[in-house]
Amino acid sequence: MARIKIDLPDTFSFATTLAVRITDLNYGDHVGNDTVLSFIHEGRVRYLKSLGYAEFDMEGVGLIMADAALIFKNEMYYGDELIISIRAMEFSRVGFDLIYKIEKKPAGLPLTLVALAKTTMVCFNYELKKLVPLPENAQTKLTL
Repeated sequence: MARIKIDLPDTFSFATTLAVRITDLNYGDHVGNDTVLSFIHEGRVRYLKSLGYAEFDMEGVGLIMADAALIFKNEMYYGDELIISIRAMEFSRVGFDLIYKIEKKPAGLPLTLVALAKTTMVCFNYELKKLVPLPENAQTKLTL
């Protein structure tokens, strides 16, 4: 069985924290895969905002998620404090990848890796309904 592999960068350019809410739990009483996608979405929005961008306006272009990959390492439960670290990589003419590392900080214990993710983001003109080039200034900001 082939497994997804996500190569982590040496460093991450952004990190944010989230707490697992009671509404984030599934019938197994832990965080489900759909919620992990929501967590990385929240992290991505915060990352873009830290650069002065939004998903609908990054130097005048919008962003669309072309694909997503998730790797689960440990369970997440109600009250867990999560740290979501993000880095932009693998730039192309019309987009880039975002790599996410999600860790939890149990009280008095070292950080525990709980999930890895990768999304491919492509630049999109919503009026013309077509892919457009990645703005050079955006790539510069994303590589810092």
